[in-house]
Amino acid sequence: MATYEEVKEVPNHPEVYLIDVRNKDEVANTGSIPASMHIPLPELENALTMPEGDFLSTFKRDKPSTDSVIIFSCMSGRRAQLATDLALNHGFKKAKSYHGSWSEWAGKRGL
Repeated sequence: MATYEEVKEVPNHPEVYLIDVRNKDEVANTGSIPASMHIPLPELENALTMPEGDFLSTFKRDKPSTDSVIIFSCMSGRRAQLATDLALNHGFKKAKSYHGSWSEWAGKRGL
């Protein structure tokens, strides 16, 4: 499980993926955690299984390898855990959820 401190350091670690799995309207209404990329949960399985070139053209970032650290966030942690379970099932061994997700991030940042 990822902590607030770990997520706060993601911009300093470009090898780490921070994926926000909230719906588009949620992200539009609240904003996002710096350095996160947005892949709504219903689209995640397709994203994780698409060819590398398609991932790059769609998300403007190299596709994570199965050894990449991937941190999933959502609003309160439930969908982040579902995303983590999905990624682990697809062989992404270092997938983990940010249990506090946006709710904790916004609270600690005064947003």
